[in-house]
Amino acid sequence: MLDREGKVIGMITDRDICMAVATRHKSAAEIAVWETISGKVYGCALYDDIKDALKTMEREQVRRLPVVNGDGLFQGILCMNDIVLHAEEAKGKKLPDLSYEDVMRTLKSICAHRVLVGI
Repeated sequence: MLDREGKVIGMITDRDICMAVATRHKSAAEIAVWETISGKVYGCALYDDIKDALKTMEREQVRRLPVVNGDGLFQGILCMNDIVLHAEEAKGKKLPDLSYEDVMRTLKSICAHRVLVGI
């Protein structure tokens, strides 16, 4: 989700939509986008190191990061799926800054069940 200047103000995923439908007991058509986003956005810059992006994905358990330029304007989305596919193609080859193990560790962390506190 972008503001009028093209800066990222939120992300929405298919999971967000499903959770909103399940918890609000409304159809998806009755729920506004702003009702489903958390307001927390984790992203990366165009020239950030890929390992830093993977660390953000791992720490925040997200599969997508919006990519912004030096002015904070949206440039695209870095997706875990694309990274995994690239890592699989390069498996066994020496990648300059990214190992297959780095990618799989991040994916495992993202897929790990979250511990709910206070339930």
